[in-house]
Order: sequence, then structure tokens, then C-alpha cells
Amino acid sequence: MSQEHLTTRDARPRIVALDVIRGLALCGILVANVQPIAHAGDALAVRTGGGDAGDAWLGLLVHQRFFPIFSLLFGVGFSLLLESAGRRVGRPRLLLLRRLLALLALGLAHMFLLWYGDILTVYAVTGLVVLLPSSWLPRRAVAWLAGVVVVAALATGAGTFGLVPGLFLLGSALTRYGVTARIEDSTRVPALLCLAFSAAAAPLAWLQNGTGDPRAMGAAGLLTAGAYVCAVLVLLRTPLRAVLRAVFAPLGRMALTNYLTATVLVLLTARLAGGSPDGWSTATVLSIAGGVLVLQWVWSTLWLRWFRQGPLEWAWRWATWARRPPFRRGSRSSAPAGALPPA
Repeated sequence: MSQEHLTTRDARPRIVALDVIRGLALCGILVANVQPIAHAGDALAVRTGGGDAGDAWLGLLVHQRFFPIFSLLFGVGFSLLLESAGRRVGRPRLLLLRRLLALLALGLAHMFLLWYGDILTVYAVTGLVVLLPSSWLPRRAVAWLAGVVVVAALATGAGTFGLVPGLFLLGSALTRYGVTARIEDSTRVPALLCLAFSAAAAPLAWLQNGTGDPRAMGAAGLLTAGAYVCAVLVLLRTPLRAVLRAVFAPLGRMALTNYLTATVLVLLTARLAGGSPDGWSTATVLSIAGGVLVLQWVWSTLWLRWFRQGPLEWAWRWATWARRPPFRRGSRSSAPAGALPPA
């Protein structure tokens, strides 16, 4: 196993590709969220740029293209933790119940204190209602159910939130079938899938741009997200791997901390930028998102040199395992050996 898999004592290997993909998704989500966050008092209102040419490109390349990745990865992480916890504790689902309830508390605080567009609450409730019960089902049933739910959401134009249950189940099924563990083992398969996803997404994106059909937008977003993931997996098999890891992995390893602090940073920046967010140009939106991401990348990179996890990831892990986990690098846990795999 490559040293890049970052093993810890008695813990499963850390899959670098997942951190990189999660970091990339975080970047796209922030770009899409800058204007909605700036309208902090408006519940779930999605506003785009001031109508310039760049805004059309954001609609085709960014909006609804990165939340599917984040949702898929949540399902992946859920099943990875279930597998790991199942080898260490007698009641692993109780542990996951605590984890989802802790996430719900974070999401509700984020929603009511900062921004009504919070996604964590949706993730926590969907996890409780869909993911946790599905853990008792055979993996084949989970895979079939994922397909049915995703297709139904696309057919009805249910939008981003409507896709979350199916993508959770799909991520869980991929892990249970061993696909996640082999995610970095091939170049040809993700390359072919990237071409297929791109070819299928192109006409749907054209239809989305011409008609604004929510069904076309949802399908185009999902296929484009798949193309992005596969493209990253291909690039991770090239000399660009080190660059991608350096740029995106720190953001991905502290995704929860960065997602929540981004709201605060965008709200502060919006006050300095002035004017109505509805009138911001695409350049302004990208500048705000870029400034926040650069700050978070510096913060995350420096933080992870000294600490094992981001501060909120550490607190979430503590709530999950009901034991105080080690915080600083080199520190020892007070819990029994093997009791605290990575969150």
C-alpha cells in the first residue's frame, strides 16, 4: 500500500482520492453558494449573477454540479465508518446514530444562526431516515433502491435535495461492493466513464440552457458531476497527482470545518463588497470564493501539520465515539487501542 494512504494505528487506510475529490467539491459548492449566502435572510433562495456571459458558464459548469459529489461521498463515508466500527464495537449503528444526531445539531445551529440554505440538516435527516435503515438491507437491494430513487428524482425534477437520498444509497452501495477500496486502481475505466458522462451531459446541458427545464438541469448536473469525479481519478494516475493532493486534499480533510466557516467568511466579505449580491458580476463571485478558498487552504494546510483533524471534525468524532479522541499529532488516545478509527 502506498504511503499516501496515510494509515494510523489500528485504523483503516485513508484513501487520498476521496480527500481530493471532496476538496474539489467543496470549491465548487462555495462558488455556487456565494450569492445565496450573501442573501442570508432569504430561505433557500438561489440567486445567480448579474446576467453576464460568465454567469451562463457558471450555470453549465458549477450550479448543481458539485452537491451530487458531496452527497455521494457522504454515503461512501457512512459505509466506510460502519465497516470500521463493526470491527471495533458491538453496536456500530448506535455509534452512527450519535454521529448523525451530532450533525443534525450542527446543521440546525448553522441554519438558524447563519444561513437558511444549510445542507447539513438535510444530510442528517436523510441519513437517519434512509441511510441508517438501509444498513440492514443486503447490498444488492441498496444498489437497486439507489437507482430507483435517483431516476425518480430526475424524472420529477426534484432538484438538488431530491437527489440526496439516492446518492447517499449509491455511495453506500459502491463502498459495500468494494468499488471505493479500488477507486485508484484503474485509469482506463474512469477515462471511459468520463467520456461517456460528458457525451451524455452535453445535450442535456444545451437543453437546460435553452429551456431551464429542472429535469434537464438535474440530469446534466449529475452526469457532469460524474465526469468531474472520473477526470480527477484519471489525473491522480498522472504526475499531476502531487499537485492535486497538495491543492485539494487539505480542504477535503477539513471539509466540515471549511464548509461552516465559509458562511462566516462570505457574510463578512459581502459587507465589504457592498451592493446587492444580485448585481455582482461573475468576476466578483469568483473573487470572493477564491479569496475564501485561499484563506481556507492556508489554514487547513498549516493546521494539519500540527493536528490530526480539523477542529469540527475532531468534535464530531468525539460525539460519534463518545470518547475524547487524540487531537495533536503524536498524542495518544485514552480510548482502548483500535477504538477510534478516522472519522
